[in-house]
Amino acid sequence: MLQKKICMLGAFSVGKTSLIQRFVSSLFDDKYLTTVGVKIDKKIVELPDKTMMLMIWDLAGEDDYNSLKLSHLRGASGYILVVDGTRPKSLEVAIEVHKRAQEALVDAHFIIALNKADLTDQWMLTDEDMESLKALGTVVLTSAKNGDNVESLFTQLAVGML
Repeated sequence: MLQKKICMLGAFSVGKTSLIQRFVSSLFDDKYLTTVGVKIDKKIVELPDKTMMLMIWDLAGEDDYNSLKLSHLRGASGYILVVDGTRPKSLEVAIEVHKRAQEALVDAHFIIALNKADLTDQWMLTDEDMESLKALGTVVLTSAKNGDNVESLFTQLAVGML
């Protein structure tokens, strides 16, 4: 069985922990719990030709992207960059975090989770913001609350890391 480390990156309160909870345990909690430091979860993903154990590192979100500890990224094969559609500032943070992650993880596969798709009526991202996001890479609209595309998000990342 392959084992791959992935990291969840993004600003605070974008839904990184909620996406992991939904993926690993099929749970969602409306209460906001701040991640302090790093929390690690595991889940086995069945792919067409392989079985992969994902070691999911939930890194504390920061709106100061300079505080991203590059040592936490060491050994990662991929990452999920999470953006909150209701908070344009989270896109700005994501772009800067992505730049830092790309420097540290030259060959890592990544995917973008545009989270809170259950709240699209409250999204504040402009068309220009959406184009900037799509220019970075693959974007998957997710909702940790109702589970939309969460399984697909992690599976797409796993396939991309093969």
